[in-house]
Amino acid sequence: MKIAVLGSGAMGCLYGGKLAEAGYDVTLIDVWKDHIDSINNRGLHIEGIEGERTVRSIRAVSSAGEAGPCDLLIVFVKATLTAQAVESARGIIGERTSILTLQNGLGNVEKISAVVGEEKVIAGVTGHGSTLLGPGKIRHAGQGVTVIGELNGAVDERLRCIGAVLEKGGFDVKLSQNVMGLIWGKLLVNIGINALTAITGLKNGRLVDFSETEELLRSAVEEAVAVAKGKGVILEGEDPVEHARNVARLTATNRSSMLQDVSNKRKTEIDVINGAIVQEGKRLGIPTPVNKVLYNLVSVKEKTYEEV
Repeated sequence: MKIAVLGSGAMGCLYGGKLAEAGYDVTLIDVWKDHIDSINNRGLHIEGIEGERTVRSIRAVSSAGEAGPCDLLIVFVKATLTAQAVESARGIIGERTSILTLQNGLGNVEKISAVVGEEKVIAGVTGHGSTLLGPGKIRHAGQGVTVIGELNGAVDERLRCIGAVLEKGGFDVKLSQNVMGLIWGKLLVNIGINALTAITGLKNGRLVDFSETEELLRSAVEEAVAVAKGKGVILEGEDPVEHARNVARLTATNRSSMLQDVSNKRKTEIDVINGAIVQEGKRLGIPTPVNKVLYNLVSVKEKTYEEV
């Protein structure tokens, strides 16, 4: 199977690297030239919970067209870039290509479907945490289950095949009949963790060490749960607040993707995480004051990067 990873930052490199180690033909696609050059010249260096090694059986390109046709396209670009990135990858998406999104936030499934058709899309969530250390280097900071599902809820041969591919890459995989509910479940975790870490500079696990941040985590998640219920989303698993706390503990040493973005003065995904809850709350008449504050604070950080 030929696999391409669209958006090869911390998480794209983690999935691409582990799949290449398993023997698959993997191409990473990213716009950061130094990152691409480092991977091609020196390999992809991975350190962290599974030890330290360099993956050399992988290549990287700066445009999707250089990757060539693929059987599986895994999308890891930031949600704000999804439509543009998938449109740029049209040339490598064949009749039998499956597209798997494991991105954060709301709206990615709809954006991808609008470009390539809903029938090509498989959605999922990942419990892994990864940090980009520099060009060609990542730290695997936390691990969990990867859950994938067809949009229509079917557990079919295609889904089983992609699940088996991920399992061969060393991922713990579950197949879901309610993947949109699980995407909301992952969103609730990001609601509780990402903006708070971006504002405070704390690693994930530290959020539950202080009563002040733990209270904000709880309130933000509870608001988002109310919005999810208002939309008729079926949530699965344990209490969402406790789940967010547990994820923070399990990824204690990880710097969230939003904290990494703020540290590197990059555009964050606040619009499709806390911002999405604020917008949906407005539409449904459900108040979301804590999420509004978190959204505003991260937005101001973005606007004042050059002043710091």
